[in-house]
Amino acid sequence: MTVTRQPDQQHPAAPDLAQLLRPVVRESSVSEVAKRLLDHLSAGDIRPGTRLPAERQLAEALGVARSSVRGALSALDVLGIIEIRPGSGSYVREGTSEFLPRAINWGLMLGQRRTQDLVEVRTYMEGVSARLAAERATDEDVARLEEHLRHMRDAGGDVKAFIDADIAFHLECASIARNSVLSDILHSIRALLQVWMERVSDIEGTVSGTLCEHGAVLQAIRDRDPEAADRAMAEHMQMASARLRASMQTSS
Repeated sequence: MTVTRQPDQQHPAAPDLAQLLRPVVRESSVSEVAKRLLDHLSAGDIRPGTRLPAERQLAEALGVARSSVRGALSALDVLGIIEIRPGSGSYVREGTSEFLPRAINWGLMLGQRRTQDLVEVRTYMEGVSARLAAERATDEDVARLEEHLRHMRDAGGDVKAFIDADIAFHLECASIARNSVLSDILHSIRALLQVWMERVSDIEGTVSGTLCEHGAVLQAIRDRDPEAADRAMAEHMQMASARLRASMQTSS
């Protein structure tokens, strides 16, 4: 006798996901399957709390082996995007506010165009931030930037401390710019800054180069020179982007 299992009433089902998914055209791989699932998650096709279809259904919809699906689900579980509950299934985690950094991190690993678009937008906004900061900085503002740079120098081999000080420097620039919209946007992509720095921390020359580039931005703001601040930040963004690309190539 076939027993029909009733949907879990506490979690929204995903009956249409199998229809959304298309077969993976290239040779099946864990990363390709994970990317396809992530595309639907980030597009909002699958709501937080949703129970994903069984491995067999996903494998059939994607046209891949169940082992590829199993590996992809395990990777997404490690990243904290889904939760695998033995005997129950795989569920999209509820913490949507924490989803962006994980999605960005996975996107960086896969070289997604969406992540490159975020990098491009950030580059432009950082230049505007530095220019406005140079126009509007007080002596107290400059002192705070100097403190953040000092913390970066004093971090030594503490990668987390260096990254935290780096992010604080950029957010301080946005605060000094005294443009609430710009500041809010840059704060909202703090996750991107965090993931970016984590990705490039192992690239040779990252620490020394980053310190030098931040020093140039600070000097321009200290001199109240908007043009120089814009140029210095543009140079920093160009070099940081190059380090990011090197990181992506290394991991590919």
